[in-house]
Amino acid sequence: MQADSIRALVTGGVSGLGLAVATRIVADGGRVALFDVNDDKGAAAVAALGDARARYFATDVTSEDAVATNVAAAKEFLGGLNMVVNCAGILGAGRVLGREGAMPLARFQSTVMVNLVGSFNVAKAGAALMQDNAPGEDGERGLIVNTASVAAYEGQIGQAAYSASKGGVVAMTLPMARELARFGIRVNTIAPGIFWTPMVDGMPEDVQQSLSASIPFPSRLGRPEEFADVVAYIAGNRYINGETIRLDGAVRLAPR
Repeated sequence: MQADSIRALVTGGVSGLGLAVATRIVADGGRVALFDVNDDKGAAAVAALGDARARYFATDVTSEDAVATNVAAAKEFLGGLNMVVNCAGILGAGRVLGREGAMPLARFQSTVMVNLVGSFNVAKAGAALMQDNAPGEDGERGLIVNTASVAAYEGQIGQAAYSASKGGVVAMTLPMARELARFGIRVNTIAPGIFWTPMVDGMPEDVQQSLSASIPFPSRLGRPEEFADVVAYIAGNRYINGETIRLDGAVRLAPR
C-alpha cells in the first residue's frame, strides 16, 4: 500500500516501538490511532505528531468490548482503516520456581493476556472492519503486523511466561494469514531482539553495555526507528505474508 494512504491503528503507540511506528507513518503522510493506557504519554504523542494526523484512545487491549468500540472510533477518525500494528506488551519476568516459591498463576495469565490474547483481540477487531475495504492492487484490503520477540525462540531463565506469549504470536501468524487471505488481508510478525526502549533506558549503564556487547553485529541495541523501517517495508511489499521476521543483529539469547 502507498505510504500516504496508510490509516493505521497502533497499540502500545505512545512510547517505544509503537511510537516509532506511528512517527514513521505520520512522516510518510499517513494517519494513526494510538491505543495505549498511559494518558500523559498519549497526550504528548499526539502533541508531537499533530492532532490532525494522530489521536489517542485509552484502551485495554485485553477487553473485547473496549477494543471493538475503540477500533470503530479509530476508523471514523482516520477516515478508514487499512493497517493494524500490535506493539503493546509487558515483560512478565519471573521464575517458574523462584525464591518465594512457585510463580503465581496470575502473573503467567496476565502476560499471555496482554501479549498474545491482546494482539489477537485487536487484530481480529481490525480485520472485521478491514474486510469491507475496497480492494486495492492485488486485491489487498488490509495489513496486520504483530510484534513477537527473539525470546519466542530462545527464551531465557525467567522468561517462561513472556516466551510462551510471544511464541503464541509467532504460531498464529501463518494460520491467520492463510485464513484472512480470502479477504485480501496480510498478516506478518516482527521478532525484535534487544532494542532501545524505555524499559532498557532505565537499566544501569553497565547492563546496557553488556547487552550491546552480546549482539554480534552491529554490537549495539536496536533502534526503534529500525523496527519502524521494517513495518514500512512490509506495508510496501505485498508479497510478504504469513512471515515472522527476526530483527536482532544475529543475536541468539543465552540461557541467562
